Amino acid sequence: MSARLPEPGPATLLVIAKEPVPGRVKTRLTPPYTPREAATLAEAALVDTLHTVSRTPARRRVLVLDGRPGPWLPPGFDVVAQSTGGLDDRIAAAFAHCGPGPALLVGMDTPQMTADLLAGVGGDDDHDAWFGPAADGGFWALGLADPARAAALVRGVPMSTDRTGELQRRRLVEAGLTVRDLPELRDVDTAADVAPVAARCPPGSRFAAAVRTLAGVTR
Repeated sequence: MSARLPEPGPATLLVIAKEPVPGRVKTRLTPPYTPREAATLAEAALVDTLHTVSRTPARRRVLVLDGRPGPWLPPGFDVVAQSTGGLDDRIAAAFAHCGPGPALLVGMDTPQMTADLLAGVGGDDDHDAWFGPAADGGFWALGLADPARAAALVRGVPMSTDRTGELQRRRLVEAGLTVRDLPELRDVDTAADVAPVAARCPPGSRFAAAVRTLAGVTR
């Protein structure tokens, strides 16, 4: 019998991700990891993220995917293709799949994320946006009460820099939005991030298990 999804929540939850294909994902982990090992870690992080979103009450769950879905995709998700362009364009376009009502977008790089961190987003009237900063200066979550404003709020923000999070949050505030800050998380971007993130993952984490397995592999 398949697991039941939780009761509907107020927000659409979006996961923006890349198909975990060796040589196409987590290339900054190589070396010391091989392309296949990096893809293994990427898939484990993605699966943890998708299952966390599955456990979070939501009006709708959407995987915004670069590539094709595989057996790692749990039930309950609509799958849409990522747009072309830079990351700012792709994030902005992802919100266009939401329809009216609040929406929260997360990436696939924070497998330590828990349903408790996402719970309640969009369920109050006091905030126009939700922002999850990343330790490297980026962000791991971005939520908007009105997803139709995403293009104006995201496009043009420099991505993948140590000031991306600061600049994105400033854009929200300068637009007059009230922002609820979520806890800071560490992304898995480089090999130095792997062990610290795995150590923060909850019990049963596929990412933490993959890290333990690969730690025993002789390179």
